[in-house]
Amino acid sequence: MFSIYLKGLTLGASLIIAIGLQNAFILRQGLKKRFVFASALTASLCDVALIGAGVLGFGTLVEALPGLLSLIRYAGAAFLIVYGAKSFLAARKPQHLETESATTLGTPDSLKKTVLILLGVSLLNPHVYLDTVVLIGGLSASEGDIGKYWFGAGAMTGSFLWFFALAYGSGFLSPLFEKPRAWQILDLIIGCVMWSIAAGLLLNR
Repeated sequence: MFSIYLKGLTLGASLIIAIGLQNAFILRQGLKKRFVFASALTASLCDVALIGAGVLGFGTLVEALPGLLSLIRYAGAAFLIVYGAKSFLAARKPQHLETESATTLGTPDSLKKTVLILLGVSLLNPHVYLDTVVLIGGLSASEGDIGKYWFGAGAMTGSFLWFFALAYGSGFLSPLFEKPRAWQILDLIIGCVMWSIAAGLLLNR
């Protein structure tokens, strides 16, 4: 069963390591040292919930209701367009990596906003449903009644390992991001990623 667990871990990690909006947002939170644990935990729990749904058979429902993915596609595109525009606007205003103020939790509203944005970039992307619910869920079914749970557990572990490594490992890049130009470049990249994904969602019918 351990080999099945490792198989699931490898697949889960390979699906989320690819650069995407969710990873870009967590990277930025880690660099700013803002709500790092909450960001990594929220993204990980989203993956756990979706992988669990896939392992328990929700993938069959998604495949049977193609209209559900269409709804998620348009909602996700709208979300990405709005936040992509905000990233481009942020790039116009140079900023510094303010370590002291960035390490404080701030107001509850700020933490709430961070979690809500992560829920949006995690759950309003139809590709994540295809990767976690359909793909991982479908492959787990081939491992048998018991093996599918080991496979799913491995994929969940891969999500936790990657998101926490990304969130806390990004702190080593802090000296680079003390320069305003680095933040401008990062905001531009994030904005481009958001809009490119949005375009893909709208054009890929």
